Amino acid sequence: MWRKQSEQWRVISVERADAPQLNQPSDMNRNIYPADADAHAEIKEAEERAAREHKRVLLVFGANWCYDCHVLDLAFQRRDLAPIVASGYEVVHIDLGPDEQKNADVVKQFDVPLNKGIPVLAVIESDGKLLMSQKNGEFEDARSLAPQALLEFLNKWRPRS
Repeated sequence: MWRKQSEQWRVISVERADAPQLNQPSDMNRNIYPADADAHAEIKEAEERAAREHKRVLLVFGANWCYDCHVLDLAFQRRDLAPIVASGYEVVHIDLGPDEQKNADVVKQFDVPLNKGIPVLAVIESDGKLLMSQKNGEFEDARSLAPQALLEFLNKWRPRS
């Protein structure tokens, strides 16, 4: 907090925040959630690929305007996480649009609560059966997540050989 004293501005208090643990995006212009994508078609295609490759489908509900959605996407590309994502999941980004109302039928189908913020993740089997949808906003503040938390999540839900 700054306060003007005489003719000078001085810092009178400082609040520290936890340092970000995941890389922060330098470009928020990446089109992670294309507005013209057909979520139903993309999920169906991902389910087919997942069935062939013995994977699960990771649904990532978010929007291009969401900073933490970009942080999470960047985290999935980390050297330590990318191989787990690639070997265990078909990832589908579900666009919620500017008002989080887009694809409301998909949100309902996979029992995804949006009241805790985005991004929100759900994991489904290749036959479309819901295995889990997060309920407590676990990834809503992706910028402060530890890489270990993502690693544990991915390892917990990836298919067993």
